[in-house]
Formats: sequence, structure tokens, C-alpha cells
Amino acid sequence: MKRIFALFILLSAVFLTACGEDEGNAGSSGEKDTINFGATAGPYSDMVTQAIAPLLEEKGYEVTNKEFTDYVQPNKALANGDLDANLFQHKIYLDSFAEENNLELSEVIIVPTAPMGIYSNKYEDIDSVEKGSTMGVPNDPTNLARALIVLEDEGLVKINEDVDPLRASLADIEDNPKSLDFVEVEAGQLPRLVDSEDLAAVPGNYALAAKMDLLDALALEDMPDDYRNRVVVNTEDIDAPYVKDIKEVIESDEFEEIIDEEFQGFGKPKWMEEE
Repeated sequence: MKRIFALFILLSAVFLTACGEDEGNAGSSGEKDTINFGATAGPYSDMVTQAIAPLLEEKGYEVTNKEFTDYVQPNKALANGDLDANLFQHKIYLDSFAEENNLELSEVIIVPTAPMGIYSNKYEDIDSVEKGSTMGVPNDPTNLARALIVLEDEGLVKINEDVDPLRASLADIEDNPKSLDFVEVEAGQLPRLVDSEDLAAVPGNYALAAKMDLLDALALEDMPDDYRNRVVVNTEDIDAPYVKDIKEVIESDEFEEIIDEEFQGFGKPKWMEEE
């Protein structure tokens, strides 16, 4: 009986030790060694798999990446613990979503982001644009305001100076020297308007999804950082070692080299330009 009891104690100790080592994907130091990323399908999922994950793997992490086809589930999956970090959203969306859904989410770092561009199969440059040209623009307020900022930067319109540029609408145009005729459509349809209209303002993610080359744009957006995508984590994890490592690899020269080679035309955030 004593031998049986001793054997039971020994097996229990082995079992508890094994469970302790496996808990939470942690090593002997208790730190996370697997990072579960989430990103929308397309360029930002590619950025995770081609630029972020390889550099994190060099640090000893195992990195997974789950692709999403909508802009709701990545934050919900992060909040419920299915993800450790996500990459798909700009600050305005993050702040709004977190407030509406009572979530505690925090930005880690801003990444290079595909800018909106003015595209045309009719004109070779902005100076060639003729009076009365048709111009496709997004019909949602956020992307429309971005389009108007690009057009103003290129001298094609002037927005009322009393209006917040990030909230400008067609009604806020006070000067339209080329008499552009605006055609408002859902942002995802804008690549098609490059063929049917004289010009179109196409957000970068939709341009890439339509296999368009960002460098073919007549003009690219000088994007405010609030509109650039960022890596996001749960606020309670913001000081975790794995989060600091994510930030470190994105700030590395190796990351920027991959961006320059594989993500040409992506606009870099201010922190990267100031280096």
C-alpha cells in the first residue's frame, strides 16, 4: 500500500509540473512565446506575415495570423482573448469602436499605410485635368474628407477654411476652378470608376484589392497619422514584454527595408520619417 501511495504522489507531481509548463503558452520565465495576430485580408495581413512575423520569430516567438473579412470581428476577437494583437484600423475607427463597445484597447505603434490616390486612365498628370471632368469620390464622410484634402493639396479644389478638413464635405468646397463634376459612390466601387469616369479618388486598400499599382496614381495622399493603421492590443497588455517586442521589430531597420521592397507606395508615419 505504501508503494502504491508513493507512486500516486510521484505521478501527481509530474502531472502538475507538466500542466504548469504548458499554461498560457509560457516558457520557464513565465513570458508569452506565442503571439496570435489578426489582420484584415490583403496588404495588412501580408504585412504581418511578410514583415512583422519573421522578425518576431527571430526573437524566439511563434506567430500566428488570422485573416478577417470585416472590421468588427478583429477587435472583438482581441477583446475576448482569441488574439494578442491586431492590425487593420486607424485611430478614428479605433477610438469610436472602443467607446461604442466599451472596450479597453490601446495603440502600440503606427505602421506604413496604403494612401488614397487620384487615379485616371484619361490624364497622365494633374496639370492635364480639363474643366468639367468627372471625379469619382467616396460617399462615406471619413473617406470623402480624405479625398477632398488630396484634391485641395493638388490645387483642384479649395475647402472653406472655417471647416475642420477631417470633416469636410462637398458642401464645404468654396472654389472648384476645374468645375469638377463629383460622382459619389461606395468606396469599394471606386476602382471601377477609374474606367467609367475621368478621375477617381481610390483609398489604398481598395486600390490594392483591385490589383492597382499605388505608384500609378496621379497624386498620393499625404496622410495624417490619425488615418494610418496601427497595431492594437488590449490596454491591460500594453506593457507586456511581447508588446514591447512587437514595437521594437516595427521600429527596426529590417522592418523598414521590407516595407521599401515589398510595400512600395505605402506612406510612412511621422515617427519613421523623422528617424
